[in-house]
Amino acid sequence: MNKNKVVIAALMSALMVGCGDTPNSDESVNVASLSKPNFSAMTDVNEKKAAFFAYLMPSVEQENKRVTKERDFLLKIKAELDAGESLDNEEIDHARRLSKMYSVSFIGDGVTDAWLSHMLLRVDVLPKELVLSQAANESAWGTSRFATEGNNYFGQWCYRKGCGLVPLARSEGSTHEVAVFESAYRSVNAYFMNVNRNSAYAELRDLRAAQRRAGKSIEGTKLAEGLTRYSERGNAYVTEIQAMIKHNNKYWSQG
Repeated sequence: MNKNKVVIAALMSALMVGCGDTPNSDESVNVASLSKPNFSAMTDVNEKKAAFFAYLMPSVEQENKRVTKERDFLLKIKAELDAGESLDNEEIDHARRLSKMYSVSFIGDGVTDAWLSHMLLRVDVLPKELVLSQAANESAWGTSRFATEGNNYFGQWCYRKGCGLVPLARSEGSTHEVAVFESAYRSVNAYFMNVNRNSAYAELRDLRAAQRRAGKSIEGTKLAEGLTRYSERGNAYVTEIQAMIKHNNKYWSQG
């Protein structure tokens, strides 16, 4: 599993216990309670791939639904402000909650053009092919110790003692652990929040915004270019993720 070079300790500690990042809808609960297949027992490669993607796909789709709903709200209040309308207290309160969730400063009423631009960079979907390819890469198709014991499919670290699983090959003097999640869905949620607000992935968010401005579909192989800091392998990691996206193309069209 690749090591994440840039992880915010406080962020990961919060994400492990939810801290309001995950909606408490019935649909979210249903996704979180999906039964985990025994990927290690699967000897057929195609069977394992299909099962892995089918297992995580609902969580990815649920996260993108959540983010889309949040983004639609931001676009709605932007349109209201552009039309010279004032926001009501409920809208301001919701904007404030999203601001805290995405680690964007919110002062007073806080909804300015600059604030909206910053938020819209962060509050956006992630292509399923990118998310699932990273999950497969980081978790060895769901067979890694961290996936099987901790529902961690993306190699997320945490730094509070006892917050996760201690890597067996952790170097002397290191204090990080690999975060533990109560479900695969929580791991996917943590990944979304990490990529959408961590400064290490600002390039990915800029690439996504550029695709939006150009009227293009948000495409996984392009966004992967912004993941050089996800792994100590840098560009080699990006190339590997892009190759996985292309090689497994048939699964994306089935989702």
